[in-house]
Amino acid sequence: MEQLMEKLQGLEEAWLPLVIEYGSKLFLALLTLVIGWWLVGRVVKAMDAVMNKRNVEPTLHGFVSALVSIALKVLLLITVAGMVGIETTSFIAMLGAAGLAVGLALQGSLANFAGGALILFLRPFRAGEYIEAQGVGGTVDSIQIFNTILKTPDNKTVIIPNGSLSNGNIINYSRQPTRRVDLNIGIDYGDDVKKARSILLGLAAADSRVLKDPEAVVWLVSLGDNSVNLSLRMWTKTEDFWGVFWDIQEQAKEAFDAQGITIPFPQRTVHMVTEAAAE
Repeated sequence: MEQLMEKLQGLEEAWLPLVIEYGSKLFLALLTLVIGWWLVGRVVKAMDAVMNKRNVEPTLHGFVSALVSIALKVLLLITVAGMVGIETTSFIAMLGAAGLAVGLALQGSLANFAGGALILFLRPFRAGEYIEAQGVGGTVDSIQIFNTILKTPDNKTVIIPNGSLSNGNIINYSRQPTRRVDLNIGIDYGDDVKKARSILLGLAAADSRVLKDPEAVVWLVSLGDNSVNLSLRMWTKTEDFWGVFWDIQEQAKEAFDAQGITIPFPQRTVHMVTEAAAE
């Protein structure tokens, strides 16, 4: 019995320091895990509040929140593993090598992702606006992480990678509340310029969609080979642009015909010289 007690006492003296040492490490690691997990949640919520305040697009909002949450939790788990004595150096190196390999393999997709993030954050255009980019014009149907979807006026679907879209020129026709309509018309050299100007200004004044301020003007922009070229410039709401353009162009043709103003045909004067005349 005494020998058994001595053996138990020896085991206690041998294992107790180990239990205390590793038990304290385990306790601190678990405490760090719990507190860290809670802090990660708080950080993500604070970031969500900031993005909500700045009206960040929901697509980018959800993706960034999930990405930051996963990254912080992975760092937390690596830290906790190191606290309990697990070697993490090789694991971190393996993650770095894997990340580099994936980045090289998906560099095109990553460029599109970065472009999508910039577009969603900076908002050079929004869904429903008409833009022209990469040689294509259309209404923005949706902005995704990797691509932007456009619908052309003839109802074609165009998919543009965000990488090239964010690095190129973008013309946004819908961002401003008003646009200027330029209607260029040529008249014959024998016609009265003042009369033609009066007709065009009268058409602009009669259309309620044409804004009074700035007022419509007519300029003589050039003396062409076959015509005197006038430009009617008037301002309208962006949504009325094409309606005003088409309607007043048709009305101008009808009014010029009724008032004897000629829109000349394209023409060319050819001088022919015979061989006898040349001699």
